[in-house]
Amino acid sequence: MTDHPYPDHWEADVVLSDGGTAHLRPIRAGDAELLRAFYSRVSAESIYYRFFSPRPHLSDKEIRHFTTVDYSDRVALIATIGQQMVGVVRYDRTKDPGQAEVAFLVEDAHQGRGIGSVLLEHLAAAARERGVARFEANVLPDNRKMSKVFKEAGYAAVQRFEDGIIQLTLDLSPTETSREVMAAREHRAESRSIERLLHPSSVAVIGASRVSHSVGQTVLRNLLGADFTGPVYPVHPEAHAVAGVRAYKEIAEIPDKVDLAVVAVPASAVQDVLTQCAAQGVHGLIVVSSGFAETGQEGRAAQQELVRVARANGMRVVGPNCLGISNTDPSVRLNATLAPVTPARGPVGFFSQSGALGIAILQRTAERGLGLSTFVSAGNRADVSGNDLLQYWEADPSTNAVMLHLESIGNPRKFTRLARRVSRSKPIVAVKTGRSLQGVPLGHAVRRIDLPDHAVSALFEQAGVLRVEDLGEMFDVAQLLAYQPLPAGRRVAIIDNADSLGLLARDAAAVHGLVAGPLASLGPRADADDYARALTAALEDPAVDAVVVLYTPPVLGGAQLMLSGRRRAEPVAETIARLARGSDKPVVATYLGQKGMPRALRAPTPGGEPGPGSVPSYPAPDDAVRALSYAYRYAAWRRRPQGRIPDLDGIDKERARGLVEGWLAEGERGDAAELLACYGVRVGGGRGGIAVHIATQEDASFGAVVSFRLADVAAALLDDRAYRLAPLTELEAADMVRAIRMAPLLFGHQGSEKVAVEALEELLIRVALLANDLPEVARLELEPVMADADGVTVTAARISLAPPPGPRQALEPRRM
Repeated sequence: MTDHPYPDHWEADVVLSDGGTAHLRPIRAGDAELLRAFYSRVSAESIYYRFFSPRPHLSDKEIRHFTTVDYSDRVALIATIGQQMVGVVRYDRTKDPGQAEVAFLVEDAHQGRGIGSVLLEHLAAAARERGVARFEANVLPDNRKMSKVFKEAGYAAVQRFEDGIIQLTLDLSPTETSREVMAAREHRAESRSIERLLHPSSVAVIGASRVSHSVGQTVLRNLLGADFTGPVYPVHPEAHAVAGVRAYKEIAEIPDKVDLAVVAVPASAVQDVLTQCAAQGVHGLIVVSSGFAETGQEGRAAQQELVRVARANGMRVVGPNCLGISNTDPSVRLNATLAPVTPARGPVGFFSQSGALGIAILQRTAERGLGLSTFVSAGNRADVSGNDLLQYWEADPSTNAVMLHLESIGNPRKFTRLARRVSRSKPIVAVKTGRSLQGVPLGHAVRRIDLPDHAVSALFEQAGVLRVEDLGEMFDVAQLLAYQPLPAGRRVAIIDNADSLGLLARDAAAVHGLVAGPLASLGPRADADDYARALTAALEDPAVDAVVVLYTPPVLGGAQLMLSGRRRAEPVAETIARLARGSDKPVVATYLGQKGMPRALRAPTPGGEPGPGSVPSYPAPDDAVRALSYAYRYAAWRRRPQGRIPDLDGIDKERARGLVEGWLAEGERGDAAELLACYGVRVGGGRGGIAVHIATQEDASFGAVVSFRLADVAAALLDDRAYRLAPLTELEAADMVRAIRMAPLLFGHQGSEKVAVEALEELLIRVALLANDLPEVARLELEPVMADADGVTVTAARISLAPPPGPRQALEPRRM
């Protein structure tokens, strides 16, 4: 906790609309000179629009008035970049205690960067906490910029014109529109911040050493070897040149603007480098240096300071302790990594948290023939995380599938929200390590969480993320999703030239939840024409949703012969690729003994890389069928209706928040019944029927999680429990009730009475809303909940509270 008279969460780092960053905080009495300097840089026109009259300077009395606030009836927030104030927004409560007058002022040089909008979001959130329900703004008719900020905030607004002034009244209650506006602004800003990192016009390598194979020289040589399209500037305190390129003693000596700096100096020197980069207006840092959070508490403190200074000066940070970033776009050709080999151009975006595994992962990606659009290794993930990359890839036209290698999830609530949205248009394939210790690394320090592995898989599935077992499976699935269409169903045709291969594929289909259709076994002498006829028939068959094509070199006379090698195998591969290219059904292949994508199976782009229609080839039938089953599950998830969170009566979120904050402030345990009443759930009373158990918990990896099971010994022993992310749509609640193996008992199994399932589903929705709104609720248990044909009764409930582990709200207001 910080020693100041306002809540800690009123301070925040934010991403601006152009991808830069700023720090937001309440104004303080000591900000007099900061405000005076800010005001001196604001144009006369902007001042006139703010005060409705010329005001060339602020008097000492006015300065004191503007910097002295009580953080309740009078609140002002400022935006700072570096050591300068660049914007201020304030409200003053009127005689109506539920209303306040609001106004803002942004320095001219920073107008158009979204500063006014994000300041207004944060001020509105602070106002709601202080009981202000409406903002009133007076705007001159020709002040279109200010009018636009207020009108586009998404709040319900009333406008009237009086005495030559536009008077706007904004209802600060969050609306669907205001939430959509904030989500869209967050998406654009964070996407733009990553775009600036991945599309630099120039790169400096700070710590570019003359020592062969050193970290700095390796990055420099990889940048040069990839033929980066902009200038590269080595920075070395003594050398005149490194790797044949002119070097500079420090970044300040570089004559041109530097967009991106790769930092490869000892951890103890990083802070000085950061200060120099801030002074030169660098947009982003890639810190490959180690010696930070992974080393312990002292390193963690240094890492936090690194991020604080970078964000305060408008910079994003990849790392520290990372492998680097790459962009295969021909107009960029960026390889700012320690990896000498990067994959060819392709449609897959790849985020890896591990720096140590990164080189090996990239090498395997290249060997598989899987092309990447962009690659980011985040290392300790102090700033840039997988969430930022999801924002970028969602809008990136060069990316149509995403691979995530995760050791932890930075902002779990945000991850699940983004994953649900991105997965609707682009598949996400994730390897989440740590199955034996479901934990969240902080650097490399791990804290345990309680969710079993099957719960983790269920939560990923709900968000539309394909969770795979290992890196090999991730490549298998991504290769299919990147180059082939999605299957319309689970019916699979199998074509082979060896009965044993076909039978293996049929068995695999049964294991992985697919339905194998007729088996077309062509025999060992089958050639390209035979495969063409069989594949054409399968693709034209309306009873077929996908095709698995198997080929093995024939065995003749007891010896394996390739029959003139390419004379038979290559035409078969070319035929498969040609027919698959024009089909709306996915085709996968197994060329026995080959891993990756044989060149003949590729549909090349002008640059020679695999393109849409390329047929992924797998070393064994089971691998091909397994990948196809993941594609089927993803396609089925996308076709499934999303549902909606119903508008339920009897919910008082403000009272619930007041209760929780009061209990935490007083160190009290809290009253579960009183809190549940704020969400329309009554505790107490008797009822017969079937006993069920409902619980919520604030999970370190996923945020608010709801679980459901029958309240009996067998269900607990077998862990027959369903898990879902909060909040729940009406369809997700219905699916949750039906997901447990003992669900038939709720639906009249063997003549028993069916319970009021709809009431049970509504109870789940209400409890999930509570969990989503109040991250301070570390755990809430309702047991037993008695359900019969007439309804449900919560007979007992228990609650545990704790300070929220992350941002208090999912969207309001935006923060990094």
